[in-house]
Amino acid sequence: MTNDDRAGPPLLGGERETLRAFLDYHRATLAMKCAGLSDEQLRERSMPPSTLSLLALVRHLAEVERAWFRRVFEDEDAPMVWSDRAFDFQAAYDASASNRAEAFAAWEAEVETSRRIERDAVSLDLVGHQIRWERDVSLRMVMVHVLLEYGRHNGHADLLREGVDGTVGA
Repeated sequence: MTNDDRAGPPLLGGERETLRAFLDYHRATLAMKCAGLSDEQLRERSMPPSTLSLLALVRHLAEVERAWFRRVFEDEDAPMVWSDRAFDFQAAYDASASNRAEAFAAWEAEVETSRRIERDAVSLDLVGHQIRWERDVSLRMVMVHVLLEYGRHNGHADLLREGVDGTVGA
């Protein structure tokens, strides 16, 4: 990848600044992996029978952002983006009728909501309720969990992008 304009995390930042920066870095990585591809290329699946594609990852991570920020800290009744069933993260993986505009609009909206929730929180000790687990969780835990989701799925995005057009890197 030649156009890498991601802002790297601080080398000496505080906890919150570092978590925020790493999360934004991974968000930017996902967007970078999808850059310059057509809708058809974004929908290319990894291998049968998997429905995994770059577009599916964008859709899935929109669900992750919603489930871990919006539903935990603001509105636990907020519906999933692509499913009528609570906690159905698999529906997002069917991107066969989706396109860049639809998927990225949903993902970017959820990212902005997540950023607002984090910015408005007095501390990382803010407690929300994760209804899937029926447990209270801190904002710190949520940020780390979502960061791990991006790390794992950006590894998938590396392989998917290479399979689409041979592009490798960051």
